[in-house]
Amino acid sequence: MRHHNANRKFGRETTQRRALLRSLAENLIVNGKIVTTEAKAKELRPFIEKLVTKGRDEQKSSQRVLTSKLHNREVVKKMVVEISKKYKDRNGGYTRIVKIGRRKGDASEMAIIEFV
Repeated sequence: MRHHNANRKFGRETTQRRALLRSLAENLIVNGKIVTTEAKAKELRPFIEKLVTKGRDEQKSSQRVLTSKLHNREVVKKMVVEISKKYKDRNGGYTRIVKIGRRKGDASEMAIIEFV
């Protein structure tokens, strides 16, 4: 039975999955929007929204938590200085997922995830 196993595994081990989410999150923060599969976008959404909420604090401890999740200080700086300030008065819902159809090669559902 799969009770309490809500996360997608993507056919990867735990460390590879964490690295995948970290990489997707870093690219989303740097570029503002990315094109990925629908499943990866749906898995990335709660991860990135928790990071944005944590970045709104502007405390040193919050920045340390973000650094431990993202492993890149420049990306964390951009998150705290630019992105989190933009959503200071917003209670969640920082990202949008737009479905764009199927990929030609393997017919995977593709989506664009972007900051609102």
